[in-house]
Amino acid sequence: MGETAEYEITRILDAPRERVFAAWTEPELFSGWFGPRAMTAPVERTRLDVRPDGAWEVTLVGDGGFEVSLGGVYREVAGPGRLVFTTGDPDQPGDGPASVVTVTLDVYGDRTLMRFHQYGVNTPPEHAEQAKAGWIEFFDRLGELVSQ
Repeated sequence: MGETAEYEITRILDAPRERVFAAWTEPELFSGWFGPRAMTAPVERTRLDVRPDGAWEVTLVGDGGFEVSLGGVYREVAGPGRLVFTTGDPDQPGDGPASVVTVTLDVYGDRTLMRFHQYGVNTPPEHAEQAKAGWIEFFDRLGELVSQ
C-alpha cells in the first residue's frame, strides 16, 4: 500500500441529531447536500443501502455532462449516533485512493455535534487536503439543509 492520510472535521449543526442522521441516510436528503456546490447529486442516481455490508453510490453531475461516481460499503450503522463506511475498497485499494469514514453524532443541547474522521490509504497528503476541503464545502451545505 502507498501513503496514508488521516484527518478529522468537527461541526456543530443547528438541528437535532435524528435530522442530521437522516441527512446522511435518506437519499432525498443526502442528495440535497452531498457534493460541491457546482454539481448536483440527483436523487435517482443516489443509492444508500444503509446497513452493515450495504453499498452506497452517488453520481455527481456537473456542467457539460461531466459525471463522477463515488461509493463504498457501510461497515457499521448505529443510528442516530454513528456511521462507519468506506470510500472505494480500503482493504484492496489497488492503485487508487480509498478510505474509512467514521461519523459520530452527539446531542449538543438542541443541536448536533458531528465528528467526521477519515483515514485514507494510497492517499498522498495533497489528495487528503483536497478531500478535506471538499468535505468542508459539503458540510457547509449539510448545515444549510438540516437547519431549514
